[in-house]
Formats: sequence, structure tokens, C-alpha cells
Amino acid sequence: MTASPPLSSVPMLRARGVTKTYPAGRRDRVPVLRGIDIDVRAGEMVSIVGPSGSGKSTLLYCLAGLEPVDDGEVLLGADRIDGATPAQLAKWRRDRLGFVFQSYNLIPSLSVRENVALPARLAKHRTPDAEGALRAVGLADHAGKRPGELSGGQQQRAAIARVLAAGPPLVFADEPTGALDTTTGAVVLDLLRGYAIGERSVVLVTHDLDAAARADRTVVLRDGAVVAQLVRPTSAEILAVAHAEASA
Repeated sequence: MTASPPLSSVPMLRARGVTKTYPAGRRDRVPVLRGIDIDVRAGEMVSIVGPSGSGKSTLLYCLAGLEPVDDGEVLLGADRIDGATPAQLAKWRRDRLGFVFQSYNLIPSLSVRENVALPARLAKHRTPDAEGALRAVGLADHAGKRPGELSGGQQQRAAIARVLAAGPPLVFADEPTGALDTTTGAVVLDLLRGYAIGERSVVLVTHDLDAAARADRTVVLRDGAVVAQLVRPTSAEILAVAHAEASA
């Protein structure tokens, strides 16, 4: 129940002994992550679940190099994310990482088409297929609009189209369906699930156990520590483990 699926012998992302604390008062620090070990393999979708305050989003930010770790190591392939320079981190985020957050992060002054094409253009890839990405998410008819003219669900789909156009090997998604209705959320999850194939992977943080169960593997956190890793679980199996750990 704790083994990883044999998708690749070399993890795309590997974390060992990751710890993170935040200041509390003038001298004290509160531990948020307590020695996290996790692998993400090519072609794999990994979901991270846990109660509020368990460290889910902090772990994702540390894995993505958006937050520095206090101790331990995070490797993107053979490259150490922890301790990398800001210039190195910016290059890796531009060339190798994609992000889908609940806040969408679309640029209001640009059209939807321009927003979708921007990361790929900044990475100096070949001309991005923004139109194809927008068709894939059902927004072809909205390409010329500004983000403010779209609904929340449409903006989230535009954020995913931006990832599709850039095609990074690894995508991080932090509560991407938290502000969406059930139907739109299912569309977003289907798009993320379909992205994790071949040499591309997705790390999803979510409080939704049905969403988590779409993953190849689910990592369960409690109090900043990994308490279980479940291979292709059902939502009921995730819930049972979470309840067992809470009552232990």
C-alpha cells in the first residue's frame, strides 16, 4: 500500500528530509514540515492531502522552489532546487515547471490568447499553439477577451491552457478547484489528469478527496509529516487512512 508505481527508475522530482519552520514571536519558530521524503516520477500524478495546517501548500511551495527549505534537499532531476540561486530558480520555473493556482494569476491587460502564449514565449520555445490549447479547454471562442470578462471557471481553464501551451515537464497545482463548481472542477481535474503522461507529471494539493483519488498516488500529511502513501486509492480509502491517523 505504500509502494510507488514503477513508472520510472529515476524520479523527476525527489525530496529528502525536508523541514520548514516559520517564526512565532521574537525567538520561537513553529515547525511546518518535519522531515518530508517524497518522489514524483515521470508520467505520474501525485496528490497531497491532509487537514488544514498539515503543511500541504507549504510542501508544494518548497518542492517548486517558491519557498526555501530549512533543511533537507529537493532535486529536480539531477539539479538541486534547495540552495539554488534566484537566477537558476527563475530559469527552471520558466523552462521546466508549470503552475496552476486557485488565484489563476492571469495578467488583466492581456487577452486570454496572449496570457496563454506568454510563458512559452518567455521560455523562447517555438511559437506556442495558444489556439490549440484554448480549444483543448473549450475557450477558443474567448481568445480575444480579457481575463476580467471570463467567469472563474473559465479563468482557471485559461490558466491550464497556459500550461498546455508551454508544455513543462512538471506542473504544480495548489487547490485548483477550490473556487469552482462541481462540474467545472471536474473539467479542470480531467485536464490535469490527462496532462500527466509520458514525460510529464503533476503534483496536486487538494482538500477534495474525490479529486485526490484521481491521482496515481496520494500522499497523506498530518502535522507536517507524511503518514501514508497510497497507490491509486479510492476517496473512501483516503478518508479511512486520514481518520485512522487522526484517532491514533
